[in-house]
Amino acid sequence: MTLASMEEVVFRRYKRLLEEEQTLPQLIIVDGGKGQLSSGLKALEDLGLRGKIAIIGIAKRLEEIYYPDDPIPLYLDKKSETLKITQYLRNEAHRFGITFHRNKRSKSAIKSELEQIPDVGVQTITTLLRKFKSAKRVKEASLEELKSEIGHARAVKVYTFYHKK
Repeated sequence: MTLASMEEVVFRRYKRLLEEEQTLPQLIIVDGGKGQLSSGLKALEDLGLRGKIAIIGIAKRLEEIYYPDDPIPLYLDKKSETLKITQYLRNEAHRFGITFHRNKRSKSAIKSELEQIPDVGVQTITTLLRKFKSAKRVKEASLEELKSEIGHARAVKVYTFYHKK
């Protein structure tokens, strides 16, 4: 993540919490070293939250932990529970982000395939996805199955799109 992206993400997240009057966390762990930590810190500063929330950065290469205004990182013992928990948190954040983006891309790919069908609108696509769950299943559906969901005229358009000879 670029430094500007890190700053924006932290700013947006905690700005929203402030606007919604939600409780703030006690600790923010930033994935990255000095640069990412500085970006996160700047966002907190812009929101008037510096000093109200503890923030640290964890750099993956040597599992270094950085504190604001301290150029020397903390190196945790490779076998310590603290390091294991910190690594677990970071890995879960990565997994969540990757899954989120894969799902987002997957949904847009499915929708764009169905959007290729001439004279079929968003509502029809939504109805088809609710019933069949994927473009692949729409393609495999019989004409009768499609008719029961979206009516004769649209079913013929969808069926014909997938079964051109």
